[in-house]
Amino acid sequence: MKLRNPTLIKAAGLAGAWLLRAWVGSLRYRYCPLGPNLNPCSRSVRGRYIYAFWHENLLLPAYHYGGHNFHVLISQHADGQLMTEMIHRLGFKAIRGSTTRGGIEAVRRLLGLGSDVHLGITPDGPRGPRRHVQMGLIWLSARLGMPIVPAGFAYHRPWRMKSWDRFALPRPGSRATCVTGEPIVVAQHTERDLLEEYRTYTEQRLLEATAAAEGWAETGVPPIRPAAAVPPGERKLAG
Repeated sequence: MKLRNPTLIKAAGLAGAWLLRAWVGSLRYRYCPLGPNLNPCSRSVRGRYIYAFWHENLLLPAYHYGGHNFHVLISQHADGQLMTEMIHRLGFKAIRGSTTRGGIEAVRRLLGLGSDVHLGITPDGPRGPRRHVQMGLIWLSARLGMPIVPAGFAYHRPWRMKSWDRFALPRPGSRATCVTGEPIVVAQHTERDLLEEYRTYTEQRLLEATAAAEGWAETGVPPIRPAAAVPPGERKLAG
């Protein structure tokens, strides 16, 4: 049953935010950058970035990134208002739209924001396919001039829902990890034939960051920085 009453939506958003703070706050969270330290909670981060993470793991960034001038792109589907209400309680600012619907209006709003605002996107949401980067993320990065930070999140032995993304539910008090990779810069006037290469490149980097986070959560051993991959634009120049 979908909530439609504004009062019930506000109450559900408040309860959801309270539950998330208590639940995710119990986790033993660790962060490891495999490139520059781009933890948005750190005051040393300069510039604007798009943090991309899979829809199944959004509980961790929803808890840790709130209150740090962090905006979240929330889809315009029926449950979006409830999600908007909850993230407001967690210290985020919501922008309604997605990489497939309402994206133009979202870009207009983002272009008017300050120079130190970050954006969070689940590039496989809101309906999948699971762990598949949609082209809208690449388009937004190029249009906004904001590099993409592939952010992998994981939990130790999480429960999984029977949803399209196998949404992860962490066990209270368990180990939780975050790994970020090198930022990916998509030039504003990138040639059309390179956009798909950037999409697959970004998808691979996000899969790698997620695999590193999952390995760390499982074993407790921090990941080792891999050899640097060459972005599509640089490969073309080298050729």
